[in-house]
Amino acid sequence: MGLQGLARVFFPPQCVSCGAPTSTEFGLCSACWPKTPFITGLVCDTCGVPLPGTDEGRPEHCDDCLTLARPWARGRAALLYTDNGRSLVLGLKHGDRLDLLRPMAEWLERAAGPILAPDMLIAPVPLHWSRLLRRRYNQSALLSRALATRTGLEHCPDLLLRRRRTPSQDHRDRDARFANLSGAIAAHPRHAGRIRDRRIFLVDDVMTSGATFAAAADACLAAGAKEVCVLALARVAKDA
Repeated sequence: MGLQGLARVFFPPQCVSCGAPTSTEFGLCSACWPKTPFITGLVCDTCGVPLPGTDEGRPEHCDDCLTLARPWARGRAALLYTDNGRSLVLGLKHGDRLDLLRPMAEWLERAAGPILAPDMLIAPVPLHWSRLLRRRYNQSALLSRALATRTGLEHCPDLLLRRRRTPSQDHRDRDARFANLSGAIAAHPRHAGRIRDRRIFLVDDVMTSGATFAAAADACLAAGAKEVCVLALARVAKDA
């Protein structure tokens, strides 16, 4: 028996959610899998929210994306931000569960498959330096790096920066969320040349109204990006 086999004997694979035994490493057990709301089937091509109906291979859009002027071209999300999906996101964001990055990168890659392109530059939604000091890491940057590693695409963790610390988006309505983020994100002066005429792929942990993605996409387009696409680990949905 090799070292890997011995390791599995003494440290058998465990569910990343509840710790129960699993057949594979960094997976979910049979009890947690159905409680984890992966987004499948027909989705809005702009924001990734699930839609009723059958996927017939043509772009469909939710009511919000038909009403709002989204500055990005296409978007996807891996999970709904509810039930075990919310627990896993919070485990990464506030619980130092960096072991979740490996399975989450796989979930992100699967969700992003229809909109990924070989020439894309992957970048995270930035965190203000004061929040970075408090949290010690930007979970969106960890997710974007993990996705770039899996896909082999170019990655720039500090492509964008937060010019000012914005108050929390919690308990704000949609209009207030957009106003709160207005002008808060800009292209990093050191990387402005990497953005021009490029297709940028922005990654964040949670998408609610889309205000943060909109501010980040606007910053990329202002710096000369050819196109922006977005990907969230989890999507807040009205009916979820």
